Amino acid sequence: MLDRADGAAKRRLATPHGAGSVNGVRSEIDRRAMATLSSGHLFVDFASGMIPALIPFLTVRFDLSYAHAALLMLCVTISSSLVQPLFGLVSDRRGALWLMPGGLALAGAGVGLAAVAPAYPLVLVLVFLSGIGIAAFHPEGAKFATYASGLRRASGMSYFNIGGNAGYALGAIVTTPLVVRLGLSGGLVAVLPVLVAALLLFRRLPSFRLLEPAPVTRAQPAADDQWGAMALLGLVIVLRSVAWFALLTFVPLWLVSQGSSEAAGNHMLSLMLLAGAVGTLALGPIADRVGMRRTLLVTQALLLPLTLVFVYVGGVAGAISLMLIGVCVVGTFGVSMVLSQLYLPQRVGMASGLAVGLAMGLGGVAAVGLGAVADAIDLQTTLALSAVAPAIGVIACLLLPASAAAPVLAPGPATT
Repeated sequence: MLDRADGAAKRRLATPHGAGSVNGVRSEIDRRAMATLSSGHLFVDFASGMIPALIPFLTVRFDLSYAHAALLMLCVTISSSLVQPLFGLVSDRRGALWLMPGGLALAGAGVGLAAVAPAYPLVLVLVFLSGIGIAAFHPEGAKFATYASGLRRASGMSYFNIGGNAGYALGAIVTTPLVVRLGLSGGLVAVLPVLVAALLLFRRLPSFRLLEPAPVTRAQPAADDQWGAMALLGLVIVLRSVAWFALLTFVPLWLVSQGSSEAAGNHMLSLMLLAGAVGTLALGPIADRVGMRRTLLVTQALLLPLTLVFVYVGGVAGAISLMLIGVCVVGTFGVSMVLSQLYLPQRVGMASGLAVGLAMGLGGVAAVGLGAVADAIDLQTTLALSAVAPAIGVIACLLLPASAAAPVLAPGPATT
């Protein structure tokens, strides 16, 4: 069976090692620590969600072309995604608890100042710096979310990710009315909670040191890193991300082309994101029970037929399909992250940066090319073609090996 080895690994860890723990790893989630980490994730992705909300207003202020407006998103995608593995490397080698509050503060300050910057080139620089802050938070935050999850790693990572999913949506919801009412200076008002959250997170850093697992002993060796498996998983994430970013970009435009209003198109996109947030909470516990690779395989395989129903059938069936796509993609972010950490147990921070940052970022950059396909052919064909990518990813899912018995984690230094 696909996850038989994963189950065997968990059974090998069934010897108690103190109250509420298995082999030195807590059996339940540290809910207080997870609430703090999830809240930090909420506010850092709140800053991320502010950027697309500000783009229409910045476009008017600086009279930007579509290409220059798109360059803003490209800057934040590059800085927030593609450099995440570098922060993961710092986290694994030196210990970097400070990256969480520091990254959160930089993310908020960058986007807030970008809203009131007097020149477009300065806006680009500030948005890029905000993305660096976003990238800095995620590997360290994901690593300590893993520590706080204990043996319930998929469930714990779902709780961590629900904060980010909610924060991204709130960034747009809160920023737009503030800017409409106060002008672009409303962007500075919107980031005030982000800066307060960074300060509160900084004060909580000493408690996070207690989450780190005990040093690995000879009788309890940490598993070796599986770079080949990580490469396969990265391929799965990239191919899934191509379809996901295509939908984020083109769903409203597709619905408008079918006679719907812009508001209706944005409403349908919001339903997809909301369903994804719900899926995050649902799929984590499911993955803990039936296996992470099996969960990833099934959700990946569903993306092609669901996309085709949305594009070629439409109506109520299409809306339901789009919501299920959100569940399949957003709901498995945490599963993908946990699998990456299981494949690279010696480099938990690096694993998170590769899965959440580099792989997602490459998928997003690749999806930009679909815009040229839409211009050359049509939007319907483009959306259908985007779903072929995750279908190819199903093959990579089938090739994923069993993860190591990685509740035995290799702790890294946790200097502030």
